[in-house]
Amino acid sequence: MDADTLEQSPSGAQETATHPVDLGITGMTCAGCASRVEKALLAVPGVASAEVNLAMENARVRFAEGADRAPADLVEAVERIGFRALQKSLETRRIELAVSGMTCAACVARVEKALAAVPGALETTVNLATEKAVVTASSEITRELIDAVAKTGFSAEPAETDTGQQPSSAGGGREGVLLTIAIVLSTPFAVQMLSMLTPLTFELPPMVQLALATPVQFVSGSRFYGPAWRALKARSGNMDLLVVLGTTATYLLSTYFVFTPVAEGQEADLYFEASAMVITLVLLGKWLETRAKRSTTAAIRSLMALRPETARIIDGRGEREVPIAMVRVGDTVVVKPGERIPVDGRAEEGISQVDEALITGEGLPVTKEKGALVTGGAVNGEGRLVIATTAVGVDSMLSRIIRLVEDAQAKKAPIQHLVDRVAAVFVPTIVIIALITFAVWLIVGAGFETAIVTAATVLVIACPCALGLATPTAIMVGTGVAARHGILVRDVEALERATHVTDVVFDKTGTLTEGKPSVVAVISAAGEENDLIALAAAAQTGSEHPLAKAVIAKAEAAGLELPPVADFRALPGRGLVAKVADRSILIGSRRLMADHEIDLNDLHGEALRQEDVGRTVAWVADGDDRKLLGLIAIGDDVKETAPQAVDTLKQRNIGVMLLTGDNTRSAAAIAGPLGIERVAAEVLPDEKEGRVSKLRENGAVVAMVGDGLNDAPALAAADLGIAMGTGTDVAMETAGITLMRSDPALVADALDISRATNAKIKQNLFWAFIYNVVAIPLAAMGHLSPVIAGAAMALSSVSVVSNSLLLRRWKTTGEQNEHWFTR
Repeated sequence: MDADTLEQSPSGAQETATHPVDLGITGMTCAGCASRVEKALLAVPGVASAEVNLAMENARVRFAEGADRAPADLVEAVERIGFRALQKSLETRRIELAVSGMTCAACVARVEKALAAVPGALETTVNLATEKAVVTASSEITRELIDAVAKTGFSAEPAETDTGQQPSSAGGGREGVLLTIAIVLSTPFAVQMLSMLTPLTFELPPMVQLALATPVQFVSGSRFYGPAWRALKARSGNMDLLVVLGTTATYLLSTYFVFTPVAEGQEADLYFEASAMVITLVLLGKWLETRAKRSTTAAIRSLMALRPETARIIDGRGEREVPIAMVRVGDTVVVKPGERIPVDGRAEEGISQVDEALITGEGLPVTKEKGALVTGGAVNGEGRLVIATTAVGVDSMLSRIIRLVEDAQAKKAPIQHLVDRVAAVFVPTIVIIALITFAVWLIVGAGFETAIVTAATVLVIACPCALGLATPTAIMVGTGVAARHGILVRDVEALERATHVTDVVFDKTGTLTEGKPSVVAVISAAGEENDLIALAAAAQTGSEHPLAKAVIAKAEAAGLELPPVADFRALPGRGLVAKVADRSILIGSRRLMADHEIDLNDLHGEALRQEDVGRTVAWVADGDDRKLLGLIAIGDDVKETAPQAVDTLKQRNIGVMLLTGDNTRSAAAIAGPLGIERVAAEVLPDEKEGRVSKLRENGAVVAMVGDGLNDAPALAAADLGIAMGTGTDVAMETAGITLMRSDPALVADALDISRATNAKIKQNLFWAFIYNVVAIPLAAMGHLSPVIAGAAMALSSVSVVSNSLLLRRWKTTGEQNEHWFTR
C-alpha cells in the first residue's frame, strides 16, 4: 500500500513518519510568506519536514516516526504568524446548521466563538442574513455543535442541504401576530402624539395608557425579553438587551408615576407612548428586514426551481417516468419538447434548441444535436431529445453551481473580521455610555426622570443589527446576480481581489479563440498528404489535446485507415512522441524538432506563411531517421466577443496580455487585430506560472483567464484566477471565479460585479458606522426622543438590506449597450 494513503489503525496505533498532513494556507502573497509559514511549521514539536507551495496555497507536513501527530498545533502555528490554515484530510466534513434567534452582529460573534471552541471544529462561519452556520470539522460533531449553540442562548438544528432556502423561523407566524397586537395597541399612542401638532390636543387617561402599553411591553415585547435574558446568562449582550433595557426603564418609570400622587393641579409626565412605539417600530423593522433578506436569496431559489422532480427513462421495461433520485449514470433519458432537462448528459438522438439562460446566462437558445453536451435544468425547445446520463444529484452541473454560490455566500469578506471585532464590544460599550449619560444628567441637576429617559434613548438608538447585515447581504445579492449572468464566484476573497485588478492575462486557445481547431492545410515533405494525416492521427489517438482532436477529425472525415500505435508519450509544451507502425513519430513545436535535431528548412517558408495568418503549425517528423515528414496547419477562429472583451478592459484602464504556448507569429496574428500589445508566446505550462508571478512582483494585480489543465498553475499563481466553465474541472477548482459561458466579454463583467458588490459593502458599513457615531452622541445630549430613536434603529437595518438589494439592478456591459441602442 502506498504510504501516502495509510490511515490510522482502529486501535489508535501511531502513524508512520511518511504519512503527511495537508494544510490549506490563505493569506500568502510572496516567497517570503511561504518561507515564514514553512519555518513556523518546522518549529512545531515532532515535525520532520514541511513543504509550502505558494502557488497552490497549501502545505504538506510530515511528522517524525514516534511523534504525536497534532494537526491542531500546525494550524495554530500558522495562524500565530498572521495566516489562516485549514487541515485537509479525508475525514474533513462540512456541517451546516440553521441557527434561530440571532438578531445582530453581537449574536453572530457569540455563536461563532462557541462553535469554534468545540473540539474538532477547524473553521467556522456564521451568517446573520441566512441564519446559517457552516463548520468545517475533522469528525462528526453535529450534536456537540448544537449543544454549544444552545449554551449561548440560541437554538440550532441541522440545515437541509441544497434547499436554496433561507431558514425561516419556526415562529414566523407568531412574529406577525406580535406585530399586529403591537400596531393595534400602539395606534392610540400614535394618534395622541400627532394631536400635539394640532390645536385639538388630547391625552389618554393614565390608566388607559397603562392598559394599552402593558400588553405591548410584555406580550409583543416577549420577542426581545427571551433572547435578552439568554444573552445575560451567557454574560454577553445583543440588540434585544438594548431594547429591553431602554423600553423597560421608560415603562417602569411611567408606571411609577401613574401610582404616585402628584401635587394638585399638576400632571405626571408619562412615557408609555415611547416604550410602546419603540417596540412596535423595532418589530416592524425586523419584519421588513426579514422580507428583504428573503429577497437576497432569490438567485439560489431560482436555481433550485430548475430541478425537475421526475425523469422519463428508457430501459428494459420501456419508457417510464421515475423520481429523479432513481436515475443513475448511464441511464437513457427522454426529454419531450418544452420540458426541463432532468440530468446532465450527452445527446444520443434528436435535434433541438435548448434554453440555458438561467444556468449560463446565455440569452439565446443553443442548438443541441447528437454528441452535444446538455445540462440539467435547461429547457428543451421544439425537438425531442434522447440523452445518455453522465451526472446526477450532487455531481450535476446545477448542483455544483448551487454549491459554489452557497459557499461564497456563507463565507466572510476580509473586512467582516473588523466588524466582528467591533460587534464583540459594541453592546457592553453602549451600556457603559448609557450609564455615563444617566450619571451626567443627574450631576448637572436635570433630575431622575430626564436622566433615565435620556439613557434609555441611548440604549434604544444603538444598532448592532446594521453592522451584522452590511456585509453578508451585499455578498448574497452580488453573488446571486453574478450567478444569474453566468458568473460564479467561488470565494468572497475573490470579490475583494477583483476590485484591485490592474492587468488581465488571457490564455489563447479556448479563451480568446473558439477552442474548436480544424486542419486547414497539410503540407507533406515527401509523399501523399493523406499518408501524413493518417500517420499524425494515429500518433495522436491517445491525446486529449484540441489540436490532436482536429487532426483525428480530419482523418475520420477522409475515411483514412489508421496504422497501429504504441508507446504514446505526451511532452507538455512541446508535443508528443509515439510508435506508429514501428516508426518513432514526433509531432509538435519547433522546440521539439530542435530537441531531436530535425532540419525544418525545406518547409520553413510555408510554416511562416501559415503562422502569419494566425494558424498553429504542428511539425511531423520521423524520430528514428531524424527526418522531416511535413507540417499540418491548424486554424482556430477568434471568438466573436473577444475584441469587445479587450476593448472594454482597456476602457477601464486595465492592461491586457496574451500568454500562450503557441509560436510567436501565430500569437502575434491573433493579438494584433484584438489590440493586445503585450504577448508572451512559446511559453511552457510550467513557465506560465512564472510569467504571472513576475507581473505580480512588478506591482501588478493580475487576473489570469484560462480553461485548460495547463492553465491551473497560472490561475493559482495569479491574484485572481478566472476559469472558463467550458474548460477542465482542474481549472474551475483552482480559479476564484468561473465563467459559465465561454465568453471573454464576461471577464470585464466579472470585475464589474465584484467592484459593485464591494462598493455596496463599503456603503453599508459606512452608513452603519456613521449612524451610530452620529446618533448615539445626539441621544446622549438629549436631542432625540425614545420614539425617534426606535424608528431610526429599525430603519437602519432595513436601509442596509435595501441598499444591498439595489445590486439586483446591475447589468452586464452587453445589456447596457443593448439598452442604449434600443432607447
